[in-house]
Amino acid sequence: MSETKLREDICRFGRSLFERGLTPGSSGNISVRLDDGGWLVTPTNASLGFLDPGKMSRLDANGKLVSGDAPTKEVPLHTALYQTRSAARAVVHLHSTHSVALSMLPEIDPRAVLPPMTAYYMMKCAPTALVPYYRPGDPAVADAIKGLAGQYSSVLLANHGPVVSGDTLEGAVFATEELEETAKLYLLLRGLNPRYLSPEQVTDLTKTFGLVLPDHSH
Repeated sequence: MSETKLREDICRFGRSLFERGLTPGSSGNISVRLDDGGWLVTPTNASLGFLDPGKMSRLDANGKLVSGDAPTKEVPLHTALYQTRSAARAVVHLHSTHSVALSMLPEIDPRAVLPPMTAYYMMKCAPTALVPYYRPGDPAVADAIKGLAGQYSSVLLANHGPVVSGDTLEGAVFATEELEETAKLYLLLRGLNPRYLSPEQVTDLTKTFGLVLPDHSH
């Protein structure tokens, strides 16, 4: 896919996410890795609803700005996911309400913030890890992401929001939306003793769709 088309796609998906209230104001950022090892990323203080394809930040393989506006301060976050997940071609980070709310609950398991609630959550996100709170743009968050050893495609930053990688931009966006909807379901059902997928049902999904789940045996 051409770089021009990728720039347009980032703007198109960004506007869709913004207009549906999935990341307010100038929050959230999106990146796409290019064939030459560099990547495109949304600029700092840019609203995802009003992106300009010509002003997109173009970084080289070392994360240095080549052209466009200054990049988001969350570059270390995106870099860490690309470095630990070789198949990742896009990363989406939002401040979506229900995912942020989920990240603040005391009972969630850092290794799997959500139980196996639906088939599509398992298929698109698999278990989601929780990363402790770091201030936005703190380079230390990259070390926390690297500590997950690339096992998770979806990560929840405590008191901040979700970060999801995918093998395409579309895939990363859809997975982020699935995570947000599942977080919403969890909050709606909290305290009601809902029925989750059984271990046998999770195993069936894993075998049928070739899911690779994190190893929690240690």
